[in-house]
Amino acid sequence: MPTRSPRQPAAGQRSLDDLGTPIADLTFCVLDLETTGTSPADCAITEVGAVKLRGGECLGTFQTLVDPGCAIPPRITVLTGITEASTRDGPTIDGVLPALLEFLGDAVVVGHNVRFDLAFLGAALERAGRPPLGNRSVDTCALARRLLRDEVPNCRLGTLASHLRLDHQPSHRALDDALATGDLLHLLLERAGSLGVTGFDDLLVLPTMAGHAEAGKLALTTDLPRSPGVYLFRDRRGEVLYVGKASNLRSRVRSYFSTDDRRKVRRLLAETVRIDHRVCTSPLEAAVAEIRLIHRHEPRYNRQGTGHGRYVYVKLSLGERFPRLSVARVVRDDGALYVGPVRSTSFGRQLVDAIESVVPLRRCAGRVPARRDAPPCTAAQLGTATCPCSGDIDEGDYARIVDVARRGLTTEPDLLLGPLEERMHRLAADERYEEAANVRNRAEDLATTLQRLRRIDLLRRAGTVRVRVAGHGGAEIVAGRLHRTWSSRAPAPLDALPFDQDDMAGPDPLARPPTREHADELHCVATWFDREAHRLHLLHADGPLSEPIRPVPRFRPRSPG
Repeated sequence: MPTRSPRQPAAGQRSLDDLGTPIADLTFCVLDLETTGTSPADCAITEVGAVKLRGGECLGTFQTLVDPGCAIPPRITVLTGITEASTRDGPTIDGVLPALLEFLGDAVVVGHNVRFDLAFLGAALERAGRPPLGNRSVDTCALARRLLRDEVPNCRLGTLASHLRLDHQPSHRALDDALATGDLLHLLLERAGSLGVTGFDDLLVLPTMAGHAEAGKLALTTDLPRSPGVYLFRDRRGEVLYVGKASNLRSRVRSYFSTDDRRKVRRLLAETVRIDHRVCTSPLEAAVAEIRLIHRHEPRYNRQGTGHGRYVYVKLSLGERFPRLSVARVVRDDGALYVGPVRSTSFGRQLVDAIESVVPLRRCAGRVPARRDAPPCTAAQLGTATCPCSGDIDEGDYARIVDVARRGLTTEPDLLLGPLEERMHRLAADERYEEAANVRNRAEDLATTLQRLRRIDLLRRAGTVRVRVAGHGGAEIVAGRLHRTWSSRAPAPLDALPFDQDDMAGPDPLARPPTREHADELHCVATWFDREAHRLHLLHADGPLSEPIRPVPRFRPRSPG
């Protein structure tokens, strides 16, 4: 029968669902199995040994021989000393499992090449009709390869025990090997501490991190909390190299040393000498703080969020006698309708082309001559534009064309998107599929832009909005920008960059489109509102937050079949 020393309760042990559990608070169970061979499908267990550890202390041991129910190969007997005679009166593995599972409990399973032991245990559980083991595991062999590979010729348990002069030496018997593995675990945990390994999540990813070329800089992450926030990589001059956000700061930043092997990341880590962070009360605050910090510092390793300087507007020059469309970088008080901002000049021109393909606005940029003695512009000659230079239209009729464009860009997007959809279907019916796809892409770009701007405008016009997020505090939005957030415990101002209301100055600031500097934040907040709508409870809003007009249609390509 199995022999066990008294089991001491692990009082106050925290659930391993919290991967940030300090290593000192974890209970480990070191497991070792002796078997008749290497295949769990064809071979059987002959001995089980386990030792339970917590905070550097031994809580108990478990050891038993097991009747494998088959012959033990002579080579196994020579290696382990376990004979068929010694196991004949022992329990079967089915009889051992209940006591072994009770001993394991919810401890972290540890082994030297732990996959081997877990494979045999898993096969035994399956044959016995029991559910698979759900415990997390740690492999001392993998840890040793990362932490000790430059000190030892190999990472076999016997080599490590001899080189490191462990208190227990392995003997190819289950309990001896488990005790030696427990000694090795404690030594490896001490070594890991120098790399900033303090929690269980750190330990799980250490085998991939410790071999990283910049692993020595893992110490820079020691003080990072497991909380939402923003982080900043800085070089030796204090210049910000990269800004990011995370729902778990520690886990995200440490992942750069393990899972991300892009060349850009390797260069970033090589230049980094300091990692700053700021804890946020919510993922929304972290996302907005990231945008503001990127705009402020313009880090050279960031791509997303650094292009706001290239943003432009689609302009409908309503202040002219015969308005036309163009792309403008600056918003002026000239009576024009400015739509945007959009991401680039080339994208703005694509939108203009899409609109002009269904609304025949004039395309010539010069002043309309008072006399008609000059030839009309090329677009007018081709019939693709109703240009006054042709002399075929007066101001009243032209104003009605302009009104279609104005309404299509503001309250009635179907006036623009409907004709594009009809053209797309007509081309497809004529089997002109490439042209139909081009029209579809134009329509989708225009629809996406109008929908994005509508969502932003809705929040801006709502003024001050306060919402509570179920179970996660709340947020206050002013004219579409985040003013402050609070957790379920206490409110806190968003001060990563001071909130300003410069864009609210003037008699009617909402008559102007969003600034290029604020567009990314407005889009971020609007996206958050859409994503979290099912969890939001509205506490206050100066204006309506509903849309009385039809939704903007979409033109995404259909999946085959």
